[in-house]
Amino acid sequence: MARYTGPKHRLCRREGVRMCNAAKCPLDKKGSQAPGQHGKKMNRRLSDYGKQLREKQKTKRMFGVMERQFHKYYNDAARFPGNTGVRLLQLLETRLDNVIYRSGFISTRPAARQLVNHGHILVDGKKVSIPSYQVRSGQTITLTPKTLSNEQIKTRLEEKVALPAWLKRKAAVVKMDRLPTREEIDSGINEQLIIEFYSR
Repeated sequence: MARYTGPKHRLCRREGVRMCNAAKCPLDKKGSQAPGQHGKKMNRRLSDYGKQLREKQKTKRMFGVMERQFHKYYNDAARFPGNTGVRLLQLLETRLDNVIYRSGFISTRPAARQLVNHGHILVDGKKVSIPSYQVRSGQTITLTPKTLSNEQIKTRLEEKVALPAWLKRKAAVVKMDRLPTREEIDSGINEQLIIEFYSR
């Protein structure tokens, strides 16, 4: 299945949460409904399975991950000793494209993925062009010299951004200090529903 490239607001309406960084979103209006001809019917009470599916789809779309890869993250998390849900979220949060987004280099995850894909990112001084690359504690991330000369990037770097506590940034250099704790990860995700979906 190809990556979704359609209207972002359609996803916002489908999942019932903001999936965009736009100033205006359909969800800001009262009476917003799911997309399509039968959108109103989609607001009826969901079954347990429906809730689990929607949570999985929402999280998958938030991080821009395909189904097969998302399922792999779950399997990796399930093999990890400890809380499977927290480990799943840690794997998603420490993807290179998400770390770039969290660092404030760029304003959206899709734009961060593009930066990585086009070879603008250095991890420990080496170029990495794989968005799903797992960043490890202690690794440093920066932009290539050519990218640093980009006016849009320069402007972005001058803006004050609230960084999560597990990342440290000085100018255009970011270091992943440690893995994020559950409290430092998006509280709008109910990972238990995702675990229940895959545990059926």
